[in-house]
Amino acid sequence: MFQGSAFVEIAAILSLATVIGIIGQKLRQPLIIMFLATGIIAGPSMLGIIHSYEQIDLLAEIGIALLLFIVGLKLDLHLIRTTGPVALATGLGQIVFTSLVGFIIAMAMGMNWLHAAYVAVALTFSSTIIIVKLLSDKKEIDSLHGQIAIGFLIIQDIAAILALVVLTTFGSSAGSDGDNLWISTLVIFIKGFGLLGCVALVMKFILPGLVKRLAYSLEMLTLFAIAWAVFLGAASEILGFSKEVGAFLAGISLAPTEYRDSIGARLTSLRDFLLLFFFIDLGARLDWSTVGSQIGPAIVFSIFVLIGNPLIVLMIMGFMGYRRRTGLLAGLTVAQISEFSLIVAALGLSIGHITNETVGLITLVGVITIFLSTYMILYSSQLYNFLSESLRIFERSIPYREAAADTENRTEDLDVILVGLGNYGSGLADYLLRREKTVLGVDFDPAALDRWRDRGVSVLYGDMADPDIHEHLPLHKTRWVISTVRSREMNLTLAQNLAGAGYGGKLALTATDADEAMDFEKAGAHLVFRPYMDATEQAADALTYAMDFLPENIDWPVSFLEVRIQSDATAAGQRIKNIPLRALTGVSILAVSRGGSVHYDPGPDFRIFPGDRLLIVGPPAGLKDAGRVLNQLEKQKGSEGIDHFEIAEVLVAENSALSGKSPGEIRFRQKYGVTLLGILRRGQRITTIQPEEHLLGGDRLVVIGIAGAVKALKEQQPL
Repeated sequence: MFQGSAFVEIAAILSLATVIGIIGQKLRQPLIIMFLATGIIAGPSMLGIIHSYEQIDLLAEIGIALLLFIVGLKLDLHLIRTTGPVALATGLGQIVFTSLVGFIIAMAMGMNWLHAAYVAVALTFSSTIIIVKLLSDKKEIDSLHGQIAIGFLIIQDIAAILALVVLTTFGSSAGSDGDNLWISTLVIFIKGFGLLGCVALVMKFILPGLVKRLAYSLEMLTLFAIAWAVFLGAASEILGFSKEVGAFLAGISLAPTEYRDSIGARLTSLRDFLLLFFFIDLGARLDWSTVGSQIGPAIVFSIFVLIGNPLIVLMIMGFMGYRRRTGLLAGLTVAQISEFSLIVAALGLSIGHITNETVGLITLVGVITIFLSTYMILYSSQLYNFLSESLRIFERSIPYREAAADTENRTEDLDVILVGLGNYGSGLADYLLRREKTVLGVDFDPAALDRWRDRGVSVLYGDMADPDIHEHLPLHKTRWVISTVRSREMNLTLAQNLAGAGYGGKLALTATDADEAMDFEKAGAHLVFRPYMDATEQAADALTYAMDFLPENIDWPVSFLEVRIQSDATAAGQRIKNIPLRALTGVSILAVSRGGSVHYDPGPDFRIFPGDRLLIVGPPAGLKDAGRVLNQLEKQKGSEGIDHFEIAEVLVAENSALSGKSPGEIRFRQKYGVTLLGILRRGQRITTIQPEEHLLGGDRLVVIGIAGAVKALKEQQPL
């Protein structure tokens, strides 16, 4: 019906994908599965909509190039050096294990050795594209297990290229000189080193200046990034490698530039759209005509891939000193075979090495493992929680590789364990350190930990959704645990795990909306951050200030600067006449914005408070100095002696002056300097206290106030 018009055909496919995607959302199914289902339904086995395979395949290949380009763009070269050994060991170990055991299973099923070899090779490879997409969606691409997984997937890709060389050589030179295999392999290595050398030269001498020039136009920078990714992908394919390798190298070459985050943000949506065609194309090309007789063997091989591959990765990583959780999460990424396995099978069929039945077997194993492993990866945390105790045998008593990355100082009490060192968490850490608080940072992004470790901050690699991470945390001597992670599930899991670990300190969580904040309070959070609400309030203040006062046109060589007074600044609480701003910097205060109102030309006795926005004017050279003067940190000498709030119970004795009198009659707050929160009376709690409520002997008063006032009230009560 759609044959003859590729545009109409693609419109029909996108419409079908949208409908199936909506159904998947309603059923809470992963979109990858829904897109594969779209390909199967639109393919020749069912509706037969797809005929323009070349056009769809082209879009899919561009999407693959962008996917691997963005992965390379975010990759830290330091991390490549640190995760290289484990990536090489797990990659090669998994390849050897899977191929040998797979070959033995195939031979035991009665296959001839050549068919068994093809099945074994097909079982070896995992789908880089699917794994990277899932890890990106889960925001785990920067985690340690994500980086290790990317590393051994690249090892697999290199092995896949060599496998293709071997198969192609056998197919084209049967009966000829056996030296062709070694010559072909040597040529591949020469081409590979040549490609790496060329990229390194361009990366050092051309890209920095070119990218800086293109950055004046974001559109041109984005266009160049796409062109560079596709160009290197094409060059890699021409040289006999996969396009994924070239696109990945293109991303790595731009990773050191300061524009990588901007490029990545612009390309993410385009990548997701184009990858839709990859999954549809993969589903449409599955040949179902020969799978009926292969269901039994396919189930056996699928179980082997789903369980055996993760186990071998888990064992290797455990032996190398990684925690069992890291090993399992990395291992789950190899619990499927890839689209490359289907390419190997198709090549073997074209050469005449295998039959349609063997191709059907590999196809069915691919469908089963891709389908089930997607759920295993998406629900990896829950799977780990279920298997945690059983997996202890795969972990060393001291997982030294991850422990070596930790710099936590366990000898001193901590003010804060800060979970999440992203933008919001890093900003909070800065201000806590500025206030001389002791902080332990926790994150699963090794690059973020490196940044804070270099600043001398104690860090710990870990995911607070992991219940075992609490074994490594000094919870018994920490006042606050703060999570800046904006995930409802992770924060609720954190609260649950802390309660299970017997944590007796305070908990602060970060919510994205009012419903989340309410859930967190019910879960036991003592404080809930609302970054978006706080930011919008500050933005409204700044906008009101700018609209009311900032001049429209300035025709005089003078500079203006807005400075927000921080709570710990020396200027906070000071009168303008006591701030030597003009004497030190030659800068004057023109206006102060506070609570949405603007105070113009404040006088010398005007007092500055935290949160005020000051409009200052003066010579450009003095403005930065003025900002530093205004927000210079107020050093609190003898801060250990500063009073603090305390909640306590005070017993009312029978002969106490309080007995028989009401709080209103006593003028309780005015007299004692504390607030009465409630009364414990013979096992009952009175939380709403009326002014006429009489206090009785034996009552326990729950009060809050500064420690000195609470102590004085206790001392006034007779024993």
